[in-house]
Amino acid sequence: MPPLRERRKDIPQLVRYFVQKFARRMNKQIETITSDTMKALMNWHWPANVRELENLIERSVILTQGTVLRPPLAELRTDAQTSREVATLEAAEREHIARVLRDTRGIIPGVHGAAARFGLKRTTLQSKMQKLGISRQEFTH
Repeated sequence: MPPLRERRKDIPQLVRYFVQKFARRMNKQIETITSDTMKALMNWHWPANVRELENLIERSVILTQGTVLRPPLAELRTDAQTSREVATLEAAEREHIARVLRDTRGIIPGVHGAAARFGLKRTTLQSKMQKLGISRQEFTH
């Protein structure tokens, strides 16, 4: 049988089945699955296949209060979203380090150096700079 990510049309039926199964087991009355929820479930790539979907729905039923299913959709972040956030975080970190290096004229060690402003050891800041491709020489005058 093909993986769930290749059978997206089966997801709504599976979701409804698992919701009924777990709601009955937990004596809960869940009547609604919002279209946004279903869309998020259908767009997820389901690396662990049907078992992952079943586990998510079970947790969702446990967490749901009321009659509308409330799954933890934050767990269904796409890799593209995650990589965009990482890129944005790296860019923000790079800019922040560059700003402090400009302010300290490229000085890293010492009481007035960039490392002290960050509350980091000199070697830790140098390691971050190397990872982010920042050269101290760009900021010395």
